[in-house]
Amino acid sequence: MKTAKDFLDDANNTVPRITTEEAIALHGQSGVFVDVRDSADISKTGTIAGAVRIPRGFIEFAADESNAFHNKSLKKDTQIYLVCGAGGQAALAGKTLLEMGYESVTNVGGFADWKGAGGPVEK
Repeated sequence: MKTAKDFLDDANNTVPRITTEEAIALHGQSGVFVDVRDSADISKTGTIAGAVRIPRGFIEFAADESNAFHNKSLKKDTQIYLVCGAGGQAALAGKTLLEMGYESVTNVGGFADWKGAGGPVEK
């Protein structure tokens, strides 16, 4: 039987992670940044400027092009950068996207690190 740690370890071994500084340098150049935290967390702290907001529990629906809830910001050939509270949900969401055929998915880690490093934010 798998544990939460097993799922997280598998996701972290599958989805590449970059440093906050690398992510800030890439922001605004190409790709789409996605915050997978729930709306309550985002309303408390804000998010990455321009980030698409798709909760982790909804990612499969938003990523499925055949679904009525597909988010048109998600394209299988676009670089996707994922952020959450600390990196765990972003890793899990990233593994799901890769399994759904997305070609380039990267874990940015936690929003607090982004904000602390001076990355652009919005409410």
